[in-house]
Amino acid sequence: MASSTTFLVLTALLALLAGQVIASDPSPMQDFCVADKDSHVSVNGFVCKDPKDVKADDFFHAANLDMPRDTTGKIGSNVTLINVMRIPGLNTLGISLARIDYAPLGENPPHTHPRATEILTVLEGTLYVGFVTSNQANRENKLFTKMLNKGDVFVFPEGLIHFQFNPCPDKPAVAIAALSSQNPGAITIANAVFGSKLPISDDVLAKAFQVEKNTVDWLQAQFWADNHN
Repeated sequence: MASSTTFLVLTALLALLAGQVIASDPSPMQDFCVADKDSHVSVNGFVCKDPKDVKADDFFHAANLDMPRDTTGKIGSNVTLINVMRIPGLNTLGISLARIDYAPLGENPPHTHPRATEILTVLEGTLYVGFVTSNQANRENKLFTKMLNKGDVFVFPEGLIHFQFNPCPDKPAVAIAALSSQNPGAITIANAVFGSKLPISDDVLAKAFQVEKNTVDWLQAQFWADNHN
């Protein structure tokens, strides 16, 4: 009886540990599962295209990632995301990437990826980057920051608020990011809080941010630019 109980306890612990180590999209159970975007069947991801109809172009996208992007918008950055929506062959593979261009003093504003960890490499220029931890028992949200130069790498854990800022007033910057999901998603904090449709009640936001309602009304009236393409 004791050995049986011990076995059950060990099995339960292993099941819990296994659940903790899943850090990306579910692993594929075949060579590939090219997304069939014409299917009307709803699943978590996309239905697989019949393998006999798969072609090389399903794994290809002429992204021109060697070309600079337009960074003349209000926040001075441009994110070019290559995910399953652009390469159907990424379906079930648990990975995507992005080129991020920064104007002088441009930033990729505080945001989260609800489904992915991000690893970022600076290709040109300098970036000040950071992320904030979730709510801690000591009521602190700790900030981790670093100044990155060309060739440096930094990791942003899944789901945590993070940012990148180009501190140079006269030089642009470029980075490449890899993400552990075929469709990582992005929640830009300011856009989501102050630019939602329908808007969040100014009573709610005034209390949350401890400001006057007219301040919230002014923020909600701004144009919150989307830098993702």
